[in-house]
Amino acid sequence: MTARSRRYSPEEMIRLERLLWDTGYYHVAGVDEVGVGPLAGPLVAAAVVYPPGSQPLAVADSKVLSAARRVQLDGQIRAGAESIGIGRVEVARLDEIGVYKAGLEAMRLAVEQLLPLADYLLVDARRIPGVEQGQSAYKKGDTFIYSVASASIVAKVYRDTLMLDAGKRFPGYGFERHMGYGTAEHMAALAELGPCSIHRRSFEPVKKALASMAAVADSSTVEAVRLGTTEVSGPNEEAL
Repeated sequence: MTARSRRYSPEEMIRLERLLWDTGYYHVAGVDEVGVGPLAGPLVAAAVVYPPGSQPLAVADSKVLSAARRVQLDGQIRAGAESIGIGRVEVARLDEIGVYKAGLEAMRLAVEQLLPLADYLLVDARRIPGVEQGQSAYKKGDTFIYSVASASIVAKVYRDTLMLDAGKRFPGYGFERHMGYGTAEHMAALAELGPCSIHRRSFEPVKKALASMAAVADSSTVEAVRLGTTEVSGPNEEAL
């Protein structure tokens, strides 16, 4: 059984936090990010600090929970946490620095939002540059570390809420269903409508859609010149 498929009990998951509390770290933050793979929308991270002595909820990696269960747990996590920080890297910044660095930046921003400041960080998979706190990184930490799993749930619910709103602002793409991931529905909409302002232009499928739109526009211009017309149909300016 792999670490990703095994479900740990709440008492197993909170062992690291309890160890750190017992050694004098009273503001231990679990940190995780979501939204690395989608073709559209921001990358979001969360940092969650529980007060020492907290009784653990039945959390798990957000990817194995239903949307309804994530929302339920999000409310319970927020009610029991000492502090929660959210870090958000928008599409333009993500395209500028790359998705890997954007994930690290989102996690740093989440940690900086915590009040009181965390005194130790438990991080999923990677170490966060530019923070003063001591930290430990754990591969697949969102599957077996209580505060990290909690952070994955909070970040996922926060990002899903943003994408539900994007579905209203940019109808036709289906963001409210696939949350920006490259599903068949999303790829078909991208080919038909072209990218909108929240698509990640550094991602290959979006690059291809932009190139296809440019090719169509060029062929329309050539045809218009051949026919001696002046009106040329171009890409959907609102979508761009």
